[in-house]
Amino acid sequence: MKTPQELAQALGIEPATLHPAGPFVGKIPVSVVRELTDTRPRGKLILITGMTPTRHGEGKTVTAIGLADGLTAVGERVAVCLRQPSLGPVFGIKGGATGGGRATVEPATHINLGFTGDINAVVNSHNLLVALVDNHIFHGNGLDLQRDRLIFPRTLDMEDRSLRHIVTVAGKDPRLPAAQSSFVIAAASEVMAVLALAKDYMDLKERLGKILVGFQGNGAAVRASALHAEGAMAAVLRDALEPNLVRTSGGTPTIVHAGPFGNIAHGTCSRLAIELGLATADYCVVEAGFSTELGAEKFVDIVTPILGLDVDCAVLVVSLRGLRFQGGATDEGSAHPDLAATTRGLANLEQHLSNLEALGLAAVVALNRFPGDSPEETARVRAFCEAHAAEMVESRAFEEGGAGCVDLAKAVQRLVALGRRSHPLCPPEMGPADQVRTIVTRLYGGAGISSTPEADRDLEELGRIGELTGPVCVAKTPLSLSDDPHHVGRPRGFISLVHRYTRSAGAGFTVAHLGTIETMPGLPTHPSSEHLDVAPDGRILGLS
Repeated sequence: MKTPQELAQALGIEPATLHPAGPFVGKIPVSVVRELTDTRPRGKLILITGMTPTRHGEGKTVTAIGLADGLTAVGERVAVCLRQPSLGPVFGIKGGATGGGRATVEPATHINLGFTGDINAVVNSHNLLVALVDNHIFHGNGLDLQRDRLIFPRTLDMEDRSLRHIVTVAGKDPRLPAAQSSFVIAAASEVMAVLALAKDYMDLKERLGKILVGFQGNGAAVRASALHAEGAMAAVLRDALEPNLVRTSGGTPTIVHAGPFGNIAHGTCSRLAIELGLATADYCVVEAGFSTELGAEKFVDIVTPILGLDVDCAVLVVSLRGLRFQGGATDEGSAHPDLAATTRGLANLEQHLSNLEALGLAAVVALNRFPGDSPEETARVRAFCEAHAAEMVESRAFEEGGAGCVDLAKAVQRLVALGRRSHPLCPPEMGPADQVRTIVTRLYGGAGISSTPEADRDLEELGRIGELTGPVCVAKTPLSLSDDPHHVGRPRGFISLVHRYTRSAGAGFTVAHLGTIETMPGLPTHPSSEHLDVAPDGRILGLS
């Protein structure tokens, strides 16, 4: 296995600048990222997105890794940028998030089970602010913070539905009376979003200081800076801000850093990781969370304006299993050939191709192959893509690694040569409700939106405190184009209900909560943790 120093050298980074974080992991100092970004020409930005997934995922990470190794095989210098896995899904329904088969990121077990402690630092930094708020109230409450107007939750990197709504108490001490509170999973923490979007340490501190924690009795907003919290929070995150350098199973340098979810946050790795990849490689492959109306939209509308650049092309990952499910097959039935269901499911693919067009993205369809996929279904998908002026390439990354993605790599090279660039769907001056309406009607296929009285009050309050600017980050189910996970295929004419708006002032966006999405997920009936074990020699077993 290549050492971090060898990987750094492959990217033109001075090996001596790395901070070792284990035998196969190196951290890249923030100063090095900034220097390289300012002095090197940028490579091509390739965005990996997908169709509406099943609960098992359709192979975006496997395809991203395989494509990176495939581009390496055809002579390009490549970096692939991925999010750090959250322990919630690792122990939940999806298991590990480092690829599979012959397309993995290594050391996979280490990355899946805590890695360099970055997410733990996010949890500690986040909960430090919560503790400082409660401590301030306990010691006299000079800011006149109202216990019933505290809006900053607690966080934990675990799926635990019992923590969605809690009551905090301090025994019988009247200085800290009982109050309603809640937990979000760490991937939905605003501190995670801040970590992923921060340019450097000063930007990190500034963003942390802007975080809204609650309101005074006169209605004025109170931010983390009022509690002098941003310095200590940034100190906890100091090492976590450094991108992590590892490798694919094929030896391609990989940057794994930050982990906001795609369905309840903006769903991509850190800004620093992407900037590092673009400054050190000809092709920087970045995976966005979930499907085009979630990860791809947020990447184009939230991330690219911060980066100050656009996407050069997209890869739309599709599986026959996913198409069957979107065509009405059951979860179990979607694992077996079903030409009729596959054909019906193509309507879902059509919407995603339309979405990429709306975002200005030239795209190739990557059909992620599974054992048992039938030639008839493959031919049907290929003909459909040809009819929609989209090239379809079979990806065999799981079985063959980079060798199974050489054709996909060449298709990406052809697309990049066209010179097309992505463009945001929503202009920056558009208000939150209008942004949600645009996203719902243009990308989801809906007829419009409605809002609860709570959501209307949220917007009114955000306007009063001057926090209506910037992009919207939609939190909704990833299992449907709509906000209802049971509406498969290509729903039409529905009205999406906005339940509430929350403000991530440090991240610079407003979160619109649609449907019944939860920011603290729950574990399934049979979580993946049931299969995890430790062998007598210390090896981790059962992590997929």
